[in-house]
Formats: sequence, C-alpha cells, structure tokens
Amino acid sequence: MNRIEQLLQDRILFLDGAMGTMIQKHKLTEEQYRGKRFADYQHDIKGNNDLLCLTQPQIIEEIHGQFLAVGADIIETNTFNANAISMEDYHMVDLVYEINLEGAKIARKIADEYTAKNPDKPRFVAGSIGPTTKLASMSPDVSNPGFRATDFDRLHAAFKEQAKGLLDGGADLLLIETITDTLNAKAAIFAIMELREERSEEIPVMISGTITDASGRTLSGQTVEAFWYSVSHANPLSIGLNCALGADQMRPFIKELSDKAWCRISAHPNAGLPNEFGEYDETPESMSEVVGEFASSGFLNIVGGCCGTTPEHLKAIIDRVQQEKPRQVPEVVNS
Repeated sequence: MNRIEQLLQDRILFLDGAMGTMIQKHKLTEEQYRGKRFADYQHDIKGNNDLLCLTQPQIIEEIHGQFLAVGADIIETNTFNANAISMEDYHMVDLVYEINLEGAKIARKIADEYTAKNPDKPRFVAGSIGPTTKLASMSPDVSNPGFRATDFDRLHAAFKEQAKGLLDGGADLLLIETITDTLNAKAAIFAIMELREERSEEIPVMISGTITDASGRTLSGQTVEAFWYSVSHANPLSIGLNCALGADQMRPFIKELSDKAWCRISAHPNAGLPNEFGEYDETPESMSEVVGEFASSGFLNIVGGCCGTTPEHLKAIIDRVQQEKPRQVPEVVNS
C-alpha cells in the first residue's frame, strides 16, 4: 500500500483549486505568454496556459505554493490541455512531452519543499490529464452525425505521451479529469495501463467525470452509475466529479457515486455556476458549508475545487471538513 492510500484510510485529503482562475488573475499579455523562447513565434499563443510551464514557471510555482500554504495535500500539474490533440490549436504538438515533464517538475519541487517543512503532512503531485478538445463518440457536426473529429487510437497515443511526461517529471499519481465523453477516458485508462506494464510501476489513477446539466448525464449521455461501471475496470484510487456544476447541484450525483462505487470518492466542484460575465460568485463560506455537508454525510475521501475556486475557498473547505471522517470504502463481495 502506498503512502497516499494509507493516509486516505485515516482522513479526507484535500485537492487544490482552480489553476486557470489563478492564472487569469495575473492578466498576462501575449508577450508574457511567449516569454523569451517564443518571442518570434508565428502564431498567437495567449491563452495557452500549459505553455506557462516553460515561459513563466515562477508564476505556476507561486500558484501551487498558495494552495499548499492553506493546506492542500494534492496539487494538480498545470497540464490540463497539454496533449497532442489540444496543442494543435497552438501549433505546438512537438512541445507536449516537454510541457508535461516541466509541469510535473515544477509541482514536484514545491510539493517536496512543503513536505520537508512538515514531514507529518506529505504533499502529493497529481498529473492533470484533461479530456482534449475533441470527442471520440460524438460528432461536432449536427448535419453529419456519423463524423468523428478523433478516434480511440489517436487519443490513446496522445494520452500516453502526456502521461509519460508527467511520470518522468515526478507525478505521484495521474488524474483523468473533466470527462465528458467516457470513450476519451477509456483511451487514457488504456494508455496508463500500458505504461504500468512497460514501466513495472504502480501508477495510482484518479478519475473524475463531468455532469453537464441537471439531467445527471455526461455529455455523451451516460448516467453517473453507467459512467462508474464503464471505468471501474481501471481499479482507480478514486472516482469523482468535477466542473460544470456548483457544489449544490453536484450533491445528488456525488451521493449516487458514493452509494455505488467500491473505491474512494472525490469531488472538486466549481465555485457555483458562471454568471453573465463568466465569473464565479460562490463565496468561500457558502461553498465550504455545502461541501462540508457532503463530508458529514459520509460521501467523501478527497475534496477540492474546480473553476473559480481560490486558496481562500480551499482554506474555508479545509477548515470545515478536516475534522470529518472519511467515507468508508465498501467491500466487494464476489458472488
């Protein structure tokens, strides 16, 4: 049993908050995104947050440090879109491995510094693997429902390259998150299972889906229960939900996962739903009360925040949740 699994037996662990939200606070210019290395690059790259691992690593390290300072146990690498499919938008496919490698190294460095300060509270790095910008089981063209913008093999190759960079950079575990299409997630799971065999390493995996509206389904149409059974073969460290919904709206679906899953449960909801300006209005106090009720109801093993959540939100969640007992993982009885 690895260290993180030992800790999860004793307490709820805390994931960090929204990297994108924190980057936006810096109001970086095109020139700052480019840095010296890409000063003469022929394409616009403002908005390529993952590239900041190469051009503004001190900003990424500072953000990690802010979440660690309030008590995060697990920090996510700044690599959500660092895959060959998403990086096509910026003509930077050749940088994918390097971005993931450096993203993991940045997080590893600051996590180790905080662990050294307090060895009784070790800090962990989760390699963030987003869903890519394309879906494998749905057409982006309503007039051509049979069309697919990508396929399983291409996704598998992209995720494998990304995961390899994250692991080489020192990630403790991999987080497949914001899953809207389960087929994309299956490609990521397959890539990681291959790496487990090739590297003869235990690679803990967190899996986190996204319910897109009150219907309780993913974008590709699965219920929470169907989603869990579709990915349970990965034997994940945890299954959970993130993004799209605020904590209030997420509650029934987290409860359903807690009722059904035979692994640990994670939740990192948005700070409410976005307003007309695309901003998030949920206060740290109100968000922590809702998430705190998840914990006191026995739903949670890992909790943090997604879009709009700041270190202030995370601190309020930690203050509210840290005394709660973790959800007990049910034993699987084979018939």
